[in-house]
Amino acid sequence: MHVTVEDVTSVKKTLHIEVPADEVTRELDDAYKTLKKTAKIKGFRPGKTPRSVLERTYNKDVNADVSSKLIQASFVAALQETGLNILGAPDIDPPELQKGQPYIYDAGVEIRPELKEIAFKGLKLEKTKYQASDEELENQLKMLQKNMATQQTVEEKRPVKEGDFVLIDYEGFKDGKPFAETGFTENFTMKIGDGQIAKDLDDQLVGMVADETRDAEVTLPENYFNAKLAGLTITFKVKLNEIREQMLPEIDDALAKKMGKYETLEDLKTAIRGNLQQGYDKRSEQEMNEQIFKTLIGQQEFEVPDILVQAELDNIIAEAERSFSYYNKSFEEMGMSRQSLALQYRDTAEKQVRRYLVLDKIIEQEKLAVSDSDLETGYQEMADNFKHPVEEIKEFYKQNGDKLENFKHSLLEKQAIRLIMDEGTVKEIEPEKVTPVTPGENDSEKTAPEETA
Repeated sequence: MHVTVEDVTSVKKTLHIEVPADEVTRELDDAYKTLKKTAKIKGFRPGKTPRSVLERTYNKDVNADVSSKLIQASFVAALQETGLNILGAPDIDPPELQKGQPYIYDAGVEIRPELKEIAFKGLKLEKTKYQASDEELENQLKMLQKNMATQQTVEEKRPVKEGDFVLIDYEGFKDGKPFAETGFTENFTMKIGDGQIAKDLDDQLVGMVADETRDAEVTLPENYFNAKLAGLTITFKVKLNEIREQMLPEIDDALAKKMGKYETLEDLKTAIRGNLQQGYDKRSEQEMNEQIFKTLIGQQEFEVPDILVQAELDNIIAEAERSFSYYNKSFEEMGMSRQSLALQYRDTAEKQVRRYLVLDKIIEQEKLAVSDSDLETGYQEMADNFKHPVEEIKEFYKQNGDKLENFKHSLLEKQAIRLIMDEGTVKEIEPEKVTPVTPGENDSEKTAPEETA
């Protein structure tokens, strides 16, 4: 067998592989001998069919099987001979096999870039000293207050006003006919002014009284979240069942106790402040990571294999898909597609791969390893984060060897980043200005403690 390597780029290679004619002939002979034992051809007894008849009948299938076998064996041998450690599967367009001729084909492959030793010691880093403010604490308490609010039916006969919650039945019609995307919905609760269906619909419901029915013609915007309704004019037939007012609880010890694990308001405040600070500490760490990778990646130019970028891009899109499905949304409903997301996040994926490659190089050059103690600590941290018993975490990885290797590698990456920080000089600085985040209705998971009761 003869093999030559063509450098397409530093990470893309083409293997030109030639399998000798005598090996091709030998494999063909073996294939026809095997076929002869089982072939059933009219006019011939089993095992007595001449080779020429078999070739006329099965030539195409035998050639395909033999060429596949030759490629599998010769490609493995070619990798051993060249010492290439390839990523993923090769790109091969198998040529037709010719009797009595050598079998020659090309295999496109990608390999990891060869990075020079990375000088990570002595980096000058800045760590911002973020502190959770009293204003942020108050915002979080108000958010909890809002989340724990109750709704009370308005008994007096009065019209709907902005800020009311209403219980309605509705159905949407297009051109006078029922429309599938706005089918009949019973006892739907919405807040007037929030534009949950459409702000224009909210405005037209103002002034209604309980048991009243009203038609509201609404033209939905071109960028409407449901692409099937974007730009359409829908007539909503609405019946108002009742008006409700939101009743906010007092921010006091009683509210804290309703959370299930706090005795006093001060206990709750301490927990909220701790969660806020944890978020700021993570932000500070991420900013330091940005400094580290900007410096280290800038030390040398290297190409990134497409196969690694695509794999990272697939992970990003899969995570987006999981996020949308959590809220029962699809890409199409959000006006997106896998293709548009791939274009949008390709640069992000490439940047992330560059980070992985830099960390891998440091892991290699510093001969970092995961000890049993490191693994136990990693298991415990994951158990704490996901609020699962540590034994369940261990059992999961025991049953999933590939995921265990990925987990170990993530611990090595964290070890490498800690080493970089330990070997660098960290200067603490005050933040320029922190704009407190005003929480929305769905932000409770981010910083506020969980309700357990």
